[in-house]
Amino acid sequence: MKQTASALLMCLLLSLLGPAAHAQELALGGQVVGIQIETEGVVVAGLSQVETESGSACPARDAGICVGDRILSLDGGPVTRAGDLIEGVTRASGRAVELELRREEKDLKVLVTPVRSAEDQWMLGLWLRDGVAGIGTLTFCDPDTGIYGALGHSVSEQGGEPLPIASGSICRAEIVGVSRGEAGAPGELNGCSDEGRVLGSIEKNSAAGIFGHAAGLGGRPVETGLVHTGPASILTTVSGSEQREFAIEITRVFHDSAGCHVTLKVTDPELRELTGGIVQGMSGSPILQEGKLVAAVTHVFLSDPGQGYGLSIQDMLREAGLGEEQAA
Repeated sequence: MKQTASALLMCLLLSLLGPAAHAQELALGGQVVGIQIETEGVVVAGLSQVETESGSACPARDAGICVGDRILSLDGGPVTRAGDLIEGVTRASGRAVELELRREEKDLKVLVTPVRSAEDQWMLGLWLRDGVAGIGTLTFCDPDTGIYGALGHSVSEQGGEPLPIASGSICRAEIVGVSRGEAGAPGELNGCSDEGRVLGSIEKNSAAGIFGHAAGLGGRPVETGLVHTGPASILTTVSGSEQREFAIEITRVFHDSAGCHVTLKVTDPELRELTGGIVQGMSGSPILQEGKLVAAVTHVFLSDPGQGYGLSIQDMLREAGLGEEQAA
């Protein structure tokens, strides 16, 4: 009777734990991808003085427009690209125009009067951005759903909030050169993207990375695990489209309101020679430990390119909507 009760208790525990007791299996990333994003509205990337016959002026600053604001409409008409705003200001011919802005979660309207530049153009004194292009590294792809994750951090304007996306895609890319990192000057992978070879959509841009759906992404199957201090490796692309594995050391694991993060140190002499350590473009590179996918590279130490930060794979999976099992 005692043995039967124990057996029943064990069966009950196993049924409660179910699939959550097992690691999730994903297709491993590590390949470089091109990133194309179109923003919702036009983002104010900067403010500038306009030289006029009567001196310099910045109508946008005078109207209270700030860097990071999104311009949604001009005189009630939608603004979906920089050209829409330029054409509307030109048509106004010096008349004040009403702009609808979104600042964080708040919508506002401002009146701004263009000035005529020395080159005989009506201007507001704005630098505008209606899209972003670059490269990054794929972290994983879920073979069952086609959901992928990359970067491990958001695409943002000047380190601020994640850019809201209207549409976006990832495409094939390759590395054509490396600018080595130095203390105070982060390096970068120089890549070229083949926009005609789209791999998937970008549907979410968050602090944990970019996410969407794709087909045929990722490499060998790998289980996920929990990150801890000690030896590890990163899988990344530093030349062409070949993925290579390099040794690192996880030096710290810490938690904050944004999730579980790590600090890492590049111990592989070849990677240090090639890149100086962690460089821009490596963001999203999978971190492997004991054969399992545990985290992704996110940032470099500005003071020391041989060190960097990472984000746990559990946080990326949760943001992708794949993390219920891991959370358990």
